[in-house]
Amino acid sequence: MLLPLSCVRGKNGDIGSYTDAGAVARWLRTGGCSMWQLLPLNEVSPGQDSPYAASSSLALEPVYIDLSQVPELGGDHALTLEEQDKLTAARALRVTDFGAFREVKRSALARAFVAFKERELKTGSSRAQQFGAFREEMKSWIEEFALYRALHDRRHKSWRDWEPGLRDRDPSALTAARAELKDAIDEVVFVQWIAHGQWLAGRKAANAVGVKVLGDLPFMVAEDSADVWGLQRFFRFDATVGVPPDAYAADGQDWGLPVPRWDEMRDHGDPWLRARSDRAAALYDAFRVDHVIGLYRTYARPLAPGPGMPRPTPYFVPSEEPLQRNQGERILVLMGEKADVLAEDLGTVPDFLRSSLGGLGIPGTKVLRWEVDNGVPRDVRHFPQISLAVTGTHDAESLHDWWSALLDWEKQLQKQQEPLRGLSDGDVDAFTPRTRDALLDLAYSSSSDALLVPVIDALGWPDRINIPGTVGPHNWTWRLPWSVGGQLESATEAQDMNERLRRLAEKHARIR
Repeated sequence: MLLPLSCVRGKNGDIGSYTDAGAVARWLRTGGCSMWQLLPLNEVSPGQDSPYAASSSLALEPVYIDLSQVPELGGDHALTLEEQDKLTAARALRVTDFGAFREVKRSALARAFVAFKERELKTGSSRAQQFGAFREEMKSWIEEFALYRALHDRRHKSWRDWEPGLRDRDPSALTAARAELKDAIDEVVFVQWIAHGQWLAGRKAANAVGVKVLGDLPFMVAEDSADVWGLQRFFRFDATVGVPPDAYAADGQDWGLPVPRWDEMRDHGDPWLRARSDRAAALYDAFRVDHVIGLYRTYARPLAPGPGMPRPTPYFVPSEEPLQRNQGERILVLMGEKADVLAEDLGTVPDFLRSSLGGLGIPGTKVLRWEVDNGVPRDVRHFPQISLAVTGTHDAESLHDWWSALLDWEKQLQKQQEPLRGLSDGDVDAFTPRTRDALLDLAYSSSSDALLVPVIDALGWPDRINIPGTVGPHNWTWRLPWSVGGQLESATEAQDMNERLRRLAEKHARIR
């Protein structure tokens, strides 16, 4: 099941939290689900809601911290009246108000840190020792991230616009900043300690009921991130990452991300890639590599040489297929050293990609609606065994909206597939519960080892999580109308969904 944590409604109507993982897993398990896919849990850049706009590939997002489980706080009674009012309003909303939840949690966690210093750090308590052990365990990245976050919180602008000494990482400037911002740095580490502990406990609770957690490893991080600031030599800033023109974007897409210097990374032992994959292996049971073709060949879009001048022609890095294949396979082998890896190999990709993934034993992704030849669906029973069949993605429209937009002749071709043949004309013309169930039956019947269903598709609703290429409150804010640990298990639609899914899992021997 694809169910982003931001789409979960917590016990009191809050945004989903790390500590909700056990309750979510218990609910998913009743539907025969043995794996829960999340979107990235990395801390995002200020002002961003997208989980792919990461300010760090290693730090966890504080908005998912459960304040009631922070010993220095312990529930709503520790919040100010203003915070309580803001939280009450956010809980009542149909969508996720990231800004409100972040504001409340940021101020509450700041007070929690003050209390932690007074009660624990000054006395050298066992809790203070646990904090120190965490800091030591994460020292390879957390001090750098905490300094970046402390500096950013005071400047409110990209590191590329900081004073030259800090921007260019002059050792004396960094030493002075660490001394000046010691308290702020300690607070950032404290918040990460809380998030880390809550997530590991949540994942353990999910595993205990037989649900593994599938994380998501973004292809890149934002230019304004701790990673890029700390490892500037591994990135180039005269071009940005994007994708070539395709059926969905005639001019291609420009993601505005810095272009990696892959050869430079390789020559230095791939420290950035190793740190990311090691962290993902520690946080998840397995992880999906987003935009995997970008690891083989990165589409670089050069910046214009001057104001009003055209941008030079985009190019691939590396440019030749043998080099691309060698690079991608080297990186994927590295990433798979400590955890199982799945690949998102969608979009416009070269023919060699899927054979390369197959040779590595890494499952690629088969989106049923896109597995067609001139409108004729491919037989799902002939999908490669080592693959992940999916009904949709977080970037795609729901099954409901996809089916509703098909032309009559396309629907008739879809209806030739075994589970859909019994649909009435009414079920073909409009998306009905029977249409939903037939499409899910089709997905479950695939020969792919693994099957993934977004929760919106499982429900058959016309909602969506994200519309690529757009910015606004319609993206990333959809959430379930029921709360975990409360109405979720008793909601009729939730129960009906799980009963349907369990029957399909049993019918097609997908129960574990």
